[in-house]
Amino acid sequence: MHGSKLGKARGESMDFGRLRTLRELSLRKTMSSVAEALLISPSAVSQQIALLEDEVGISLVERRGRGVRLTPAGERLVEHAGKVIGIIEEAKTDLAELKRTVAGELRVSAFPSVAASLIPRTMKALADRFPDLVTTFDELEPMDSLAALRAWRIDVAIVDDLSTASGFPEGTVEMHHLLDDSLFVLLPLDHRFSGDDTVSLGELSGEKWALDTSSSTYTGVIVGACRDAGFDPTINGHCHGFEVVRALIAAGCSISIIPGLRGRDYIGDLCMKEIRPRIVRGIFLAYRRGEKRNPAIAAFISELEKVVGSSCG
Repeated sequence: MHGSKLGKARGESMDFGRLRTLRELSLRKTMSSVAEALLISPSAVSQQIALLEDEVGISLVERRGRGVRLTPAGERLVEHAGKVIGIIEEAKTDLAELKRTVAGELRVSAFPSVAASLIPRTMKALADRFPDLVTTFDELEPMDSLAALRAWRIDVAIVDDLSTASGFPEGTVEMHHLLDDSLFVLLPLDHRFSGDDTVSLGELSGEKWALDTSSSTYTGVIVGACRDAGFDPTINGHCHGFEVVRALIAAGCSISIIPGLRGRDYIGDLCMKEIRPRIVRGIFLAYRRGEKRNPAIAAFISELEKVVGSSCG
């Protein structure tokens, strides 16, 4: 993007906001995606990187097609930026713990089935009990949540161990077990297995399947379970949300697999049967190591566990 820099401000302190922008660029790879994350224009992202390069007196990024790649100097600076951001976040936690007040902003992420079942009531309980705390929510798949947590874009992530089996836990993140959630087969009311207590996947080998493919990882888990049972599922519905999956099942076109949490909220006039043998996913809270002592995070965990207890107890 830039050649060698003469460095207008060499020796002066580096701007923290520009360091954060560079770190976002290392994670997101394009100016436009960084701009979307930081709620600024792509030209402003480019300008911040150029100003940072002027500050340090060396090129930090180079263009590669539509994206950019960090130079060795840029990668080294991002490593230091991560440490600086971590120290600042730790300082915020220390001060919040000393004040012992639940206030400020808490950024939370979760994947759809958990989000719909648990997040709204938890946010409402927090707002009623702690009016000075502003809780914001992002719907993210588990691996995206962990990436956002590592990048300090969120404070608490709700993830599961089916979708993140290859990427969790890690040394900088603490995990707090929240609940176990079984998967169920979702059938039309007049299906031949609607009167059975449980259904094995092998018995469903001749069925047509509708899957919510918005999460490729979760879809892979379902397809893998079917293959373990001895067949490749015939998929006649590739859907980008559960609403269409549900409509296909209700019309008698398909069957599907649904997490228990989502099923309790959305089963309606369909039939939900436990899979034999059970397929269970663990659901966990993830937060940066040591931040459970932050009063806002501790309050969120407490309220969420109350909601879990009332929903799943």
